[in-house]
Amino acid sequence: MTPSKIFDALLVLQYKNGDKKALGILVKRHHYSFCSHANWYLRDLEASKDVVQDSWGIIIGKLHNLRDPNSFSSWAMRIVTRKSIDFLKQNKSKRFRLRNYQLNNFEDTPNEDRNSEISQLQQAIKSLSDDQQTVLRLFYIQDYSLIEISEILDKSVGTVKSRLYHAREKLKTILKSTS
Repeated sequence: MTPSKIFDALLVLQYKNGDKKALGILVKRHHYSFCSHANWYLRDLEASKDVVQDSWGIIIGKLHNLRDPNSFSSWAMRIVTRKSIDFLKQNKSKRFRLRNYQLNNFEDTPNEDRNSEISQLQQAIKSLSDDQQTVLRLFYIQDYSLIEISEILDKSVGTVKSRLYHAREKLKTILKSTS
């Protein structure tokens, strides 16, 4: 278990025992990563902030019922994930128009400072399915274990392993063909 998870568990226990400052520390520790995660789904910073704010309301309301304080991070991330997906479902047509606008107007703009290898990798990742992109992001960027990812996505560990494996293999194939 990482020191970060131990510290989170300690903060959860302190909050359950009435220490309101512990909650403030938890919020400061996780708010940015929750916003980043929601923004990855929504591609809209303001909507992401709203979703995370709603998620914090649920997290705070249910924190006293959390059985395993060590699982705070993955438990809370699962709430943010579900709220993000719910938001997407509720605003599907609006999101589609916004995404097309962003793709047509911003992503094709050349950026002189971009490293070509990073650019190739980003393009290769974009070609993966959303499920594969999500697993890659949670595993490599947000450093969750396979078990935690399975809890966040509400999928079996085997499914998560399979998605991660197939994502890696597809990335290898795409990157070899562009080299």
